[in-house]
Amino acid sequence: MTAPLKDITPAERARSTSFYEASARTRLELLLDAGSFVEFIGPEQREVSPHLKIFDLPEQFDDGIVVGHGRLDGSPVFVAAQEGRFMGGAFGEVHGAKLTGLLRAAREIGTIPVLILFDTGGVRLQEANAGELAIAEIMRAVMEARAAGVKVIGLIGGRSGCYGGGGLIAGCCSALAVSEPGRIAVSGPEVIETNRGVEEFDSRDRALVWRTMGGKHRRLLGAADVFADDNVQDFREAALELIGLVGPFGLDKLTAEQERLADRLRRYGACQDAVDIWTAEGIAHAETVPELPADQFIALADRIGRTSRDAR
Repeated sequence: MTAPLKDITPAERARSTSFYEASARTRLELLLDAGSFVEFIGPEQREVSPHLKIFDLPEQFDDGIVVGHGRLDGSPVFVAAQEGRFMGGAFGEVHGAKLTGLLRAAREIGTIPVLILFDTGGVRLQEANAGELAIAEIMRAVMEARAAGVKVIGLIGGRSGCYGGGGLIAGCCSALAVSEPGRIAVSGPEVIETNRGVEEFDSRDRALVWRTMGGKHRRLLGAADVFADDNVQDFREAALELIGLVGPFGLDKLTAEQERLADRLRRYGACQDAVDIWTAEGIAHAETVPELPADQFIALADRIGRTSRDAR
């Protein structure tokens, strides 16, 4: 017999709620301590994009991103959550300004971590240069915040993935947590196919997309630091783990990251497929990795997967 809704604890509700399916606001509600979230520039202020009306496109009063502060296991955090169901979570002028402002506020305080819940296909084509400038400003704001001692943690598991400029911003974060649906890439499958042809990358081959850009591959490469199952509670636990693990940021971290990336190219530059990379890593029956349940994959990644603890 199912327990009455009023008897379900916040943790149980978070555990039973898919991060992939949830809205940005539901993710924040269940990720943070109950009742602790306070929104900045909420829908009641109606800060909408100045560009969408020109194209007769629908507007949203939060412009597809929710920003504010709350508590995570009793400690203060700044948070930003993109809404992938509005224009694919794409970055525009107002959307980007809200995230930039949040990061600058974190930089000024210097001690409060920032959680960014990515769910984006990249820049809004309709906002063109304004969207591209937003990406550049956010990347600078992330690095300035980190230089001031702020831990910037990215959580990736939404329906739109983390593509385009979102992938670049994620690469600037202190650490990333990702689930199996959490794809990370600068160029999306359709973009690659359009520019290089279907022979280079078949965007309709979902298995190819997931094993190339999906969360399991990113975790094994060290492009993500923690793998979470597809529920909000797992992402909450991942965020707490990463906040506790991330150390100071400096030139030594960037130097080590450059060496790590050069080593990755030496090791895997000739590989044609993710399965080839997994095999080279010594994973037996590498072709079965995409089918592994989350708990078995996490055990595999903890044993074999590489760890960065810094920029991707």
